[in-house]
This record gives sequence, C-alpha cells and structure tokens, in this order.
Amino acid sequence: MALDLKTKKNIKQHLIRKFRLVVLDEETFEERLSFKINRLNILVYGGVFSILLVTLTSVIIAYSPIKEYIPGYSSTYLKQKASFLVYKTDSLEQVLKANDAYLEVIRKVLTGQLKTFPKIRRDSILNQKQLNPNDKTLIPSVLDSSFREQVELESRYSLFDVPTKSTKQVFFAPLLGKITNTFNVKQKHYAIDVTAKSGTPIKAVADGTIIFSEWTADTGYVIMIIHTNGFISVYKHNALALKRQGDLVASGEVIATVGNTGEYSTGPHLHFELWKDGFPVDPSLFIDFE
Repeated sequence: MALDLKTKKNIKQHLIRKFRLVVLDEETFEERLSFKINRLNILVYGGVFSILLVTLTSVIIAYSPIKEYIPGYSSTYLKQKASFLVYKTDSLEQVLKANDAYLEVIRKVLTGQLKTFPKIRRDSILNQKQLNPNDKTLIPSVLDSSFREQVELESRYSLFDVPTKSTKQVFFAPLLGKITNTFNVKQKHYAIDVTAKSGTPIKAVADGTIIFSEWTADTGYVIMIIHTNGFISVYKHNALALKRQGDLVASGEVIATVGNTGEYSTGPHLHFELWKDGFPVDPSLFIDFE
C-alpha cells in the first residue's frame, strides 16, 4: 500500500512539475517570451484543442458544400444533372420509336408489302388514329358554349368561396410565418408562399400517405400527401425531405424543413398547394398561416 501511495505521489509530482519555456533571439540571445508550463497543462490543452478541432471539422462538413466532395454524400449538381438526363433519355426514346416506325414503313415499301407509296412524315407516324373533321360537325352550339363558360367560371379553380361544414376536414398549419405571395388564379399561382428561417420544420396538414417525395430541378425537394375527402397537399422548395413515398404521416408530423432549393426559388420559403378532387383551392380559406 505504501508503494502504491508513493507511486501515485511520484506520478502527480511528475505531472505538475513546472518547466519554463523560453523564446530567445537567435542572434543576440535576448529573451523574448517565457512561459511556465507543466505536463498536466499540456495534456489538458491538447485534449481541449483536439475536441474543438474535431467539432469544427464536423460542423464545416455538415453545413457547407464541402461535404459534396466526400464520398458517400449526395451532390445537388449531380441530382440536377440526373434529372436532366432522365428527361433527355425519355425524349430520345420517343425519337427512337418514331424512327423505328418510319423505317418499318420504308421496309414494307422496299419489300413490296405496300402496293402504293404512302406520304410518309415522321411527325405523324405515331398518330395512327386521327379524327377526320369532315366526318362530323365539331362546332359547338351557342347553348353548349355558354354552359361551358358558366361551369369553368364556377368550378374550375376554387371549389369554395368560404370553408363549408360539408367539407368535414380540419387542417394543421404546415408552417407559421409571413405570407409573401397569395393564391392568384389570374397569375396561375395556385399556392401560398410562406417565408421562414431556413431549417424550420414543415408539418403535415392532416393525416395521409406520401405519394411523392423526390428532387425536381425547378422546385427542389417536393413532397405530396394524399388525404381523405379527395384532398392533396403539396410542399415545395424544401431543404430536406424527411419522409419517403409510401410513408404514413399524422397531422402535425414533421415531414421536411424550410429551404431554398430549385431553380424557381427566390429565398427560404414554403410553396404550399392544396388540391381538392383535381382542382386547386385557396389554402388560406382553410388554414391560418400567421
């Protein structure tokens, strides 16, 4: 026991034994700086510096574009390029189909399967079935035209002028903030734009199922939820999508965070749309955003 106490005492003295660190001028040997240090101070300062260095490195990687250069992290540029390639591939597939149909007609002509040489146009080969306007009269009557105009004016966009009791739907505010752009049919803006600090949680307005949760080049991360009574809610320009397609969400559950993603975004905000039976409705008639 005495040996253990003696050993501990020696270790303690070894750690707290003071040294003087002196900085001298190389030419004149004049003393410039001097510090009193011990081994314990070096261990403590070294540990604190290491922790700060690791923390700073983690923060820089997590909240800066540098993480895109680390293997395993996704890149916004790569996602946009992938979306562009998907659209371009789809267009090329359509061109190939048209060319194949065109070559098939040429082959039939060369092998004699067609007795007469048809007027071949690539832009019309895929449209095999076309209506002949001479077969029927396609001009609508005056009564039909007036009826169509009346229906479009009454029910094309907003289904309700005010919230009605027959709706039987209560919505949770997805985000509280300042409204910068309102629902406007003439400008074809079928949504409410709400600004908030980047990273603010965005919540589901009602119980439902995620039917779309992907990146788009124009509107960034987009989430769509289908609810009961024929309602669909849309959340655009998100910084991060926290739910995947097929997930079940509850009213008020966090599904994304406020961001500034997509080509059409002008700052951190939520572009929120509400649809009923395939038609856009004014979300401010059902939800208080402020």
